[in-house]
Amino acid sequence: MNTVLLLIRLLPWYEWLALVWFFAAWAGYANFAKRRATVRPSILAATNRIRRQWMLQTTKREVRVVDGVVVQNLSTSPSFFASTTILIIGGLLALLGAGEKASELVRDLPFAARTSAMVFDLKLALLTAVFVYAFFRFTWSMRQYTFGALLIASAPEYAEFDAGAASREQFADKAGRVMGMAAETFNDGLRAYYMSFAAVGWFFSPLAFALATAGVVYVLYQREFHSEVLAVLASE
Repeated sequence: MNTVLLLIRLLPWYEWLALVWFFAAWAGYANFAKRRATVRPSILAATNRIRRQWMLQTTKREVRVVDGVVVQNLSTSPSFFASTTILIIGGLLALLGAGEKASELVRDLPFAARTSAMVFDLKLALLTAVFVYAFFRFTWSMRQYTFGALLIASAPEYAEFDAGAASREQFADKAGRVMGMAAETFNDGLRAYYMSFAAVGWFFSPLAFALATAGVVYVLYQREFHSEVLAVLASE
């Protein structure tokens, strides 16, 4: 109980408000985007339709080498980000170990808020938590792409689909859904990267933190629901 009270007193109320706003905006937007996609086209929904069409075309190919190459190329992005995230987490943990020296270095930066070493460590811990979440999402995306590759490899021959021994629609629905889940998980990791820039604003001030959070959510919304590439993908 004493530890909880100490933690609460560590920051003034407006700092806690900015922190709550950060998590509420992140989780709230993720939930909003998922619901919004059911009534309005989004980048993810538009590409999911293309993934299903891709899997439908897979059933008509005798040789599926191109499909394996595409899956491999798609899985390189989460693999790259997962490797990069590990390096970032390592750097942040090193800063946490530096403690007072790192805090003094930040105090010398223009416009940076002057805080105690404990508060500085709390801000670093937030950044570390964001990237740990991103790492888990990227690695899970890699696994899901592997599952998609297994589905393609185990698909019946195109002659069986032609003969009606296997259903093209069922395979396209199943494999397309797995590929879509992999892409959605990768998108979660990318959102964490975007939100990490908002978290950096906390090193300057609670107001900068709150404004950066709102700005990042706005950018995410514009890109997912109002971008030019979405207009092209959603067009007939």
